[in-house]
Amino acid sequence: MKKFWLCLLSVFILVVIPFNWLSNVQAQLSSHPEISDEGGAAHSSHGTHGGEKWEGSAQGVAYSEFNHHFAGLFVLLFGFAELGHALRYPLPSWTRLVLPSALGVIGTYLLVWSDHEAWPIGSLSFVQTFSGQDLEMLQHKFYGLFALTAAVSETLRRIGWARHPAWAAPLLFFGFTGALLLFVHSHGNHPANHTIELHHALLGSLGVGAAISNAMVSWAAGASTHPVKRWEVAWAGFLIVIGIQLLLYFE
Repeated sequence: MKKFWLCLLSVFILVVIPFNWLSNVQAQLSSHPEISDEGGAAHSSHGTHGGEKWEGSAQGVAYSEFNHHFAGLFVLLFGFAELGHALRYPLPSWTRLVLPSALGVIGTYLLVWSDHEAWPIGSLSFVQTFSGQDLEMLQHKFYGLFALTAAVSETLRRIGWARHPAWAAPLLFFGFTGALLLFVHSHGNHPANHTIELHHALLGSLGVGAAISNAMVSWAAGASTHPVKRWEVAWAGFLIVIGIQLLLYFE
């Protein structure tokens, strides 16, 4: 167990912190007028705010960063809850519902507030929002649907109403699919798009690790020769690092 935590701490020190430092340096370089404004007129945006470009504006950056930090807080919350159960701490039974509850909050938030222009809070209709004309917006909404679907299945599974192993599939499938989508998730012609893509690449890599660990929990549970606990701890560890990375996210 000590070796696992040393490995997790090493990943955080050697990967996450330097990654964020490097991203910050690149963001500062890209914001330099001689560099970032090259062909500035060609920068387009999927939205405007008060007649001005939304992507890359102070309001747009603050809105996007808040969304990531909000999600990170809840991921960190259910990551620690999952870790407590993985380590067999005597936690109250209701803490098993922290994960689906947090996913429900994240999913609802993304469906409503992920994009300032999108339905239901923005000027775009339901059809325009889900038409696929703006892939960034569409991916945000699908992340919301993914989270809500997994929240429902995990709630039913954890309260004992759904006992078949297939009920674990939504969290596995949507977790893995969501992680892979991060590798192609783009914020359009955002001035700091390269930094954003680096963040998403790291989050995608961590998400794949979490999905594999979760899959191994299900597989190991049916194989007595393979201990479940180590995969449960790995699953929780990846969630915690993802939560930290989301809290450190910047544009």
